[in-house]
Amino acid sequence: MRSATNDSTLISKLATGIPGFEHVSMGGLPAGRTTLVSGTSGAAKTVFAIQYLHAGIADYQQNAVFVTFEESPEDIRRNIRGFGWNIAQHERDGRWAFVDASPEPEDDPIEVGSYDLGALLARIEHAVKKVNASRVAIDSLGAVFSRFKDTHHIRRELHRLAVVLKRMGVTAILTAEREAEQGPVSRHGVEDFVADNVIILRNRLEAERRRRTLEILKFRGTDHHKGEFPFTVMPNGGLQIIPLTAIELEQKSSDVRVTSGNPELDEMCDGGIYQDSIVLLSGATGAGKTLMATEFVRGGCDAGQRCLLLAFEESRDQLTRNARGWGVDYESYQKDGLLEIVCQYPEAMGLEDHLIRAKHIIQDFGPKRVVVDSLSALERISTIRGFREFVIGLTSFVKHQEVAGFLTSTTETLMGGTSITEGHISTITDSIILLRYVEAFGVVRRGLTVLKMRGSMHDKRIREFTIDGKGMHIGAPFQNISGILTGRPQIERQPEQDRLGAMFNEGE
Repeated sequence: MRSATNDSTLISKLATGIPGFEHVSMGGLPAGRTTLVSGTSGAAKTVFAIQYLHAGIADYQQNAVFVTFEESPEDIRRNIRGFGWNIAQHERDGRWAFVDASPEPEDDPIEVGSYDLGALLARIEHAVKKVNASRVAIDSLGAVFSRFKDTHHIRRELHRLAVVLKRMGVTAILTAEREAEQGPVSRHGVEDFVADNVIILRNRLEAERRRRTLEILKFRGTDHHKGEFPFTVMPNGGLQIIPLTAIELEQKSSDVRVTSGNPELDEMCDGGIYQDSIVLLSGATGAGKTLMATEFVRGGCDAGQRCLLLAFEESRDQLTRNARGWGVDYESYQKDGLLEIVCQYPEAMGLEDHLIRAKHIIQDFGPKRVVVDSLSALERISTIRGFREFVIGLTSFVKHQEVAGFLTSTTETLMGGTSITEGHISTITDSIILLRYVEAFGVVRRGLTVLKMRGSMHDKRIREFTIDGKGMHIGAPFQNISGILTGRPQIERQPEQDRLGAMFNEGE
């Protein structure tokens, strides 16, 4: 147990071992008290409870008792094996005990007016003493209170349960079902009033996509962060909460510049990009975004820096073939251990899963450059809020690692205009580069400009570029053409042209 201050009169908190929860709860669960974890079906209540008990044994040497009213202990052992938690070994070591109150298949429900929790509480107390448990989880209250006739009886027995658990000196979790994501916290409407603390797990359907969040509704006598926090359930990991409030603006800033992989672009950026900056590249399909990302990778690998390419639109073979067409050998970089390519469809998992997976890969591979191609592909599987949280989480993590990030996004229209992705995250990125098609004199040309570059001078002109088998070649600025960035290029007539035109008309 640990306390936030040296004042012994304050409530100490017990670390749960669930990634991200200690930040949200400002230290963990209030020690020696009961916490109600409520949610609809599929909200991960049971996983939360079991992970809390397992982490107590594995990380804090605190033994556990699990009281089950729905699934048998064997079913729980089998279901939880995919997370890598060996409950059976904890039982053999005398550190975990089950209290099995799950119904037998052949049992018929019988309502008994005088039913109470006396016998169950005796079994729980025996199990706690047997393994010297500090943590208890009861799953779930709905199954317990289905045996009672009225709400008054339920409230009385729940209060009795909380008093006995507190007397045992354990820190307990009680799970309960909700009928909907909004509305009453619990099915019977009394559980949250009796419990000391209440946590709500939600599994909302938003725009045809599921999104899980955690909210601490109340912690009696102690503080916590307010609001909902996204979380996911990962194989071999369990719940992982993503608290954006944990992100601090303490990233280091370097004056060291690195090459973008293109000499002309380096010149436009006053000598290259900062080695710990985030660059957003926005352009229409086919404008050259993947090519610029490829040159960014080449610039890093040629300098001996490890590069990570997270691709969400093309396969590894496609990316390798395309790079080869521009004179870049991805295969040799990979053989030398300088390049890691990870390809996956965005729909394969939720944004929270993509974020956690990307963090693990960055930590394991240790790149100095990270490319995400493209953000627009990820945006289509999420809500606006979820997408922005993903980008904040990824870019802040990358900057804390002092890694250069290169993110691509696709504009909705062929000629450019406003990018939805760009509008959502432009304030988060350090630099923005825009690629645009320019139609002039019956010919479609390509233009590039550095729209923003924090902390540095840069070329603000829109310059024409071409693409061939050796990559991108940035040339001279466009002359006498306006409206390129808005997607409505127009030829501007010069005074001399106007004078000659007037003379010609007068001659007619």
